[in-house]
Amino acid sequence: MLFELLKRASDLHGHRDAIRGPAVQLTYRGLYASCTTLARAWSDLGVRPTDRVAILSRNSPEYLCAYFASAYLGTVLVPLNTRWTSSEIAAVLARSGARLLVFESSFAELVDSIDHPAEKWAIDIGVWSWTEDAPSQDASVPSVHVRRSGDDAAHLYFTSGTTGRPKGVVLTENNVHAHALAAVLELELQAADTWAHIAPMFHLADAWASFAITLAGGCHVFLQDFDAARALDLLREQKVTVTNLVPSMLQRMVQSHGECAQTGDPKQIGDTYALRLLMSGGAPIAPTLVRRIVDAFDCEYVQTYGMTETSPYLTMSLLDEQQRRFTRDEQLRIRARTGRPFLGTELRVVRDAVGVRGFEHVRCDDVDVGEVQVRGPHVTRGYWEDPEATREAFTVDGFLRTGDLATIDASGSIRIVDRIKDVILTGGETVYTTEVESRLYEHASVLEVAVIGVADATWGERVVAVVALRPSHQDICADELIAHCRERLAGYKSPKEVVFLDQLPRMGSGKIDKGALRHRFE
Repeated sequence: MLFELLKRASDLHGHRDAIRGPAVQLTYRGLYASCTTLARAWSDLGVRPTDRVAILSRNSPEYLCAYFASAYLGTVLVPLNTRWTSSEIAAVLARSGARLLVFESSFAELVDSIDHPAEKWAIDIGVWSWTEDAPSQDASVPSVHVRRSGDDAAHLYFTSGTTGRPKGVVLTENNVHAHALAAVLELELQAADTWAHIAPMFHLADAWASFAITLAGGCHVFLQDFDAARALDLLREQKVTVTNLVPSMLQRMVQSHGECAQTGDPKQIGDTYALRLLMSGGAPIAPTLVRRIVDAFDCEYVQTYGMTETSPYLTMSLLDEQQRRFTRDEQLRIRARTGRPFLGTELRVVRDAVGVRGFEHVRCDDVDVGEVQVRGPHVTRGYWEDPEATREAFTVDGFLRTGDLATIDASGSIRIVDRIKDVILTGGETVYTTEVESRLYEHASVLEVAVIGVADATWGERVVAVVALRPSHQDICADELIAHCRERLAGYKSPKEVVFLDQLPRMGSGKIDKGALRHRFE
């Protein structure tokens, strides 16, 4: 099913660019040939259908090829977070039962340090070569193509490999295929589009596009490691039309764009971008940043929301025809919301209640808060060999508990207010960290911010803001930021303390790591 997306692209768009970059330029016919060749190479090593194949690499054409080679051979691909330590990787390899690890050469030393029981289990990702030649039709060579059923596992994403028992999200052929079809329709993806793989390909902030862009016949370009200036260069040089990033990346790119414009850099003058759509997901975004994004890139902006468990999208802040006639300020307000349900998603916002159903819907007034729960064809069936975690994640009627708190308005558009685990309870009051962060982002000196709750003997928890300042605003003091919040928020919501860091810690996806910050204060 998934490999047929590439086969279809080869049939319909065979001479169009599938991959474009300084080292590799390949048509869809060539990508099809290269992926089948890679699948045969894995088969020759003894890899068989349903085996788990782990991959450790930064963004690259080889990563894209691995996704489709795995689909061709019928293996389960296990993307590994490039920020994990050897012990974390070893835990995931053991938990998944991976038979093979393919890795980028820059990780060779790390791979050598991994304690893994299998022999001859790792190969350098660079050992295969690209080809534009059609796959061999020699009848004496048996095909290794496996046509899986829709319920067969395709990908295994581990959401945590740091402590205890790693939890693996199983995505099936149906999950990934349904999401790709919906994304093409929702975002009107087409063969003329060029997608930039800037967010990490081991994470679903970007990985979903490997299939959706291929289904549309669009072109893939790659940024190996995130750097704001190099990301802007890629957007310009490759005439990128659409991509998805996390808010912290966009914040850095908007900052870099502004600095170049102020210095008169000719690359930032005039109409230098081909972007038609820029998306953000992985974390709530401040309305102030949405305005800066639209001003900088002069393209449509869409806020997305989703999870690894949902392939990933659940909502999008796409405007309908009536909303496109609203004022610019009103449009920006809607774009900064979490948005309405993604195609195929059944969504409800509920809270626990006494009774047969065990829950009640919140009021559609954009004030009442409840948990987002979802179901649909792109929602995981559960966790890898973990029936207890699977039972806990789903309601009795089959809805996935997201762990996210939101409000919902009369139009069905939701607004995420916080993760359940991030809510701060201070002096008997509830503080949603995203609200405080949005107010702090309105201050011209703030580049990045994360608000957390820290244990406090008096208040239970106190509100702490951890801030990275813009390079040209390093003289701002904590009292000024606290006063800024007190003018805009109730006193109990305002930070009791502001901590300055040069850079906030990040997870592998690029999102700010609040867990690491909480651990630091503990």
